[in-house]
Amino acid sequence: MNTAKSDEIRQAVRDNYGPIAESAGDCCGSSGCCTPTTATAPQLLSLQLGYSTDELVTVPDGADLGLGCGNPQAIADLAPGEDVLDLGSGAGIDCFLAAAQVGPEGLVIGVDMTPQMITKARDNARQGGYDNVAFRLGEIEHLPVADASIDVIISNCVINLSPDKPAVFAEAFRALRPGGRLAISDVVAFAPIPEEVRADLALHSSCVSGAAEVGVIEQLLAEAGFVDVVVAPKQESKTFMADWAPGTPITDYVVSATIQGRKPGE
Repeated sequence: MNTAKSDEIRQAVRDNYGPIAESAGDCCGSSGCCTPTTATAPQLLSLQLGYSTDELVTVPDGADLGLGCGNPQAIADLAPGEDVLDLGSGAGIDCFLAAAQVGPEGLVIGVDMTPQMITKARDNARQGGYDNVAFRLGEIEHLPVADASIDVIISNCVINLSPDKPAVFAEAFRALRPGGRLAISDVVAFAPIPEEVRADLALHSSCVSGAAEVGVIEQLLAEAGFVDVVVAPKQESKTFMADWAPGTPITDYVVSATIQGRKPGE
């Protein structure tokens, strides 16, 4: 993909998610704002994604925007003292949940390319008193972290948005310590996506048209150096994904999945 097209995609994503960050949580879902019939609309969506009520009540108000396609905490198996990196951290929900698991001896870094999201996440961290969480502005293709400095990388429905997925996985491999691991929830394609859908920037920003096929993801992870790669589609996710793009049969070709891998080493 040429640089101009990649930049156009990144700008479309920023234009979509910036207003969501500034809406103070009234918007939910990457395709636009939900009708704010109740103050708990984002939480109701997050329950569908696999978060528990106990998890949702512990994060600061405004950290849960109802975005994502799963719950990476469910497969991350975090331990006290680990250093965690969240790709596309949004308002910080997964960072704050991870911070509780790694404890004060661990560190959680959230990276997002949308300035409004970084501002919101930092405000949420101050509100919640999270001293072991930091948010950095940056692109997931160019991570603002040192080599071999991270134990676990998590991400929730963000890598599909990237126009350069090989760079994302190469950067993830660089950032992980030997033996470090990936715990990702993302959208994958299980059938060819129609060309008219691939070309739709709105659907790209809605986590649909940028999805890579399962076999492609497995290949990219292996080429980056990861072992023990597992990509597990979740057919039940079609229930909530059907609402992402009304009038477009997206569940005929995309689904949520968990993605895991490990950097060889100790």
